[in-house]
Amino acid sequence: MCICDNPRRHVACRHQNLTEVPNAIPELTQRLDLQGSKLKVIPPAAFRDLPYLTHLDLRHCGVELVAEGAFRGLGRLLLLNLASNRLSSLPQEALDGLGSLQRLELEGNRLEELRPGTFGALGALATLNLAHNALVYLPAMAFQGLTRMRWLRLAHNALSVLAPEALAGLPALRRLSLHHNELQALPGPALAQARALARLELGHNPFTYVGEEDGLALPGLRELMLDHGALQALDARAFARCPRLRSLDLRGNQLAALPPLRGPGQLRRLRLQGNPLWCGCEARPLLEWLARARVRSDGTCRGPRRLGGEALDALRPADLRCPGDRAEEEEEAAEWQAAARLRGPPGAPQEADGAARPCPRACVCAAESRHSGCESRGLRAVPRGFPSDTQLLDLRRNHFSSVPPEAFPGLGRLVSLHLQHCGLTELAAGALAGLDSLIYLYLSDNQLSGLSAAALEGAPRLGYLYLERNRFGQVPGAALRALPGLFSLHLQSNVVDRLEPGDLTGLPALRWLYLSGNRVTQVSPGAIGPALELEKLHLDRNQLRAVPTGALEGLPALLELQLSGNPLGGLADGAFRPVGGSLQRLFLNGSGLEQISPRAFLGLGPRLRSLHLQKNRLQAMPALPHLSQLELIDLSGNPFHCDCQLLPLHRWLMGLNLRVGATCATPPSAHGQRVKAATAVFETCPGWAARKAKWMPAPRSSARRTPMKG
Repeated sequence: MCICDNPRRHVACRHQNLTEVPNAIPELTQRLDLQGSKLKVIPPAAFRDLPYLTHLDLRHCGVELVAEGAFRGLGRLLLLNLASNRLSSLPQEALDGLGSLQRLELEGNRLEELRPGTFGALGALATLNLAHNALVYLPAMAFQGLTRMRWLRLAHNALSVLAPEALAGLPALRRLSLHHNELQALPGPALAQARALARLELGHNPFTYVGEEDGLALPGLRELMLDHGALQALDARAFARCPRLRSLDLRGNQLAALPPLRGPGQLRRLRLQGNPLWCGCEARPLLEWLARARVRSDGTCRGPRRLGGEALDALRPADLRCPGDRAEEEEEAAEWQAAARLRGPPGAPQEADGAARPCPRACVCAAESRHSGCESRGLRAVPRGFPSDTQLLDLRRNHFSSVPPEAFPGLGRLVSLHLQHCGLTELAAGALAGLDSLIYLYLSDNQLSGLSAAALEGAPRLGYLYLERNRFGQVPGAALRALPGLFSLHLQSNVVDRLEPGDLTGLPALRWLYLSGNRVTQVSPGAIGPALELEKLHLDRNQLRAVPTGALEGLPALLELQLSGNPLGGLADGAFRPVGGSLQRLFLNGSGLEQISPRAFLGLGPRLRSLHLQKNRLQAMPALPHLSQLELIDLSGNPFHCDCQLLPLHRWLMGLNLRVGATCATPPSAHGQRVKAATAVFETCPGWAARKAKWMPAPRSSARRTPMKG
């Protein structure tokens, strides 16, 4: 079942459905590839007869458990690849005996926690890949013993907390990847433990502010990525203790303004593309600093009107209008107030330098960042008296049963408001009055069951509304109509049971709609559309028994449809026809599908890039030749019956240069075989001989099948 390469001492047993490590592998083997097996468990000393192994590939083997001492005896192993398995934990001594290991791949598993000491035996490890797992927390000393580690990959997890000592004991770490996680604030104390870091990747995390108080102290840092987050403000001294920083990536955030940065004296590249930069007088210090410090930058001006679309690096400080340009001053001030709301009205009193600024007693108000916070202070009522220029207000984890009318007076420049975990049962009519600049409103993890029609009035620019994990029984459509600029609506994990016409009308800018984990049994036609800008629709983990085809009318821009985890049972003809011209990603996994009509995907064509059908009950399925541009199709976890009725699917899969995961459950003679490889089943079918030349792969060279000697 294996292919042996004698000169190179390689053995490959790929995709052979092996349930245990073969016992006849030559002792001198150095590279062993068992990719695509069905090992499930790696028992103790599983490779004890292969002491010369340097490379071991166990990807896609369905491994759920690595026993203690599983790799003992592999003292020469340099690379261990356990990616794309089903590991949810690692026993304390699972990796014992790998003292020479330099690279460990654990990407794409289900790891939820790391125990201190797990990697303690890997003193030579240089690269550890833990991306695409389910980690939410890193404990202290999580990587103890990895004194030679240079690259740690933790991207695409759900990390929200790093213990202050989580990265202790990594003196050689040069690169850390933490992008695509759930970090709400910069974990400065934890990062400061890795003082040798040269490259830090923190993009795609929901930061809203970075300041000097976050404690980012990395004397060797050269490259920092904070791209595609939610940054609204940056302190001038945020990177003062990173003196060797040369490249700073801030693309795709919400920065309207940026102060000259103090401290990183070697900065040479500043990336700002995708931010709503306002190129008024307030940007003149930034331009002067960029020229003086010889920093190359990109980015485009959002306004004022005469500079809209101009490249930042093409402007000179003199191009920006400032008070004193009398002929244009009045126009500039009016446009600034209407479009950005980042300054007060003409003549508004300003605090003098060094003067005391207002701030409620239990809160902290940072002047330079315009960030005020009262998180977890046990407050029973919304405090008042914040500075008038506050842009971010954090009131999380207090005890407000309600937010009264006009609860935030004088905060017309507020951009982001956090009210999560406050026990809220009511948002009174007019609670947001005067919040003309508000873009982000976080009301997650409360006890709200509804919103009155006037609850959201007063915040006309609101773009992101987070209502997940409340008690909503229906979409608060009347309240939402006060938000013509709403971009993203989060209603996951509520108790919504149906969507009716009118629930989402009056939202012309809506792009993302999340209704995962509710109890939706019906989506009526017209309940969502027309929504001409909607790109993402998540209805997974609900109670839909059929695809809501009629409700997909009027969604011409839909790119992603998530229907996983609904009891669909089957797919009818033309189920997705209304969105056939735009849809790129379709998720139907875990939906109890037993049958798919041959015309179910009619209308979906070359735009569809990924199709997820794993973990259903499909015994048969039609070929889908019109889906010509698929980049991913997942059919794993279905009990396919491999007989002549499945021949069209077999032919189609043979023509795809993709892994599909489809295996035969029946008949017994084909059990466990990949549908693409079960030729013995299909070669007796009518039409096999006439057409097999068109899609059968070329035979392997006989030279590659030479068995290894000795």
